[in-house]
Amino acid sequence: MSLVKLSIKGISYSQTQNGAYALILNEVDGERKLPIVIGAFEAQSIAIALEKEIKPPRPLTHDLFKNFAERFDIIVKQVIIHKLVDGVFYSSIICERDKIEEIIDARTSDAIALALRFSAPIFTYKNILDKAGIYLKTNPSDGNKDSQEIDDVLSNPETFGREEESNQSGETYSKHTLQELNELLDQAVSHEDYEKAAKIRDEISKR
Repeated sequence: MSLVKLSIKGISYSQTQNGAYALILNEVDGERKLPIVIGAFEAQSIAIALEKEIKPPRPLTHDLFKNFAERFDIIVKQVIIHKLVDGVFYSSIICERDKIEEIIDARTSDAIALALRFSAPIFTYKNILDKAGIYLKTNPSDGNKDSQEIDDVLSNPETFGREEESNQSGETYSKHTLQELNELLDQAVSHEDYEKAAKIRDEISKR
């Protein structure tokens, strides 16, 4: 079976599952997207790895795994999403130590969080992409089946959550000055509130 290389398009809040997020993977040499529902903690960890400017004061679980692996000269070479059963994706982490290759079973969200930290490529098999891949809607008036399916699962895949859901109190950041946003970002990182930090970072990027 042929492998298809994937890149990360973004993370979106899932409209169908409370507290869940959807990770959107891009087909590198094509237009299909692979949406994978993940938990809030994993979404946070992936978002931090994507946001190079957010540095946690203490290592998160995936950062700890990376530090541990590097201490013992273990390299993550690639991640392969190798199976899809009843809507659940299964992945393998391909590692190498002393020129000996090992395959480790992992949840897809964990595998991708580690792939980002090791700058390792992400792959899936063509038959999985054929089965679960979709095309994101480009025109709101389009009424095709694929567009309707993605609307049922995702919201704005380019950002980490939605601005109107900035935090539980309903606060948004559009009215803050740039200086205030940078101060809020520093506070969020120091308090290890990385979901809030990612949303503030999004608002800063818009400016």
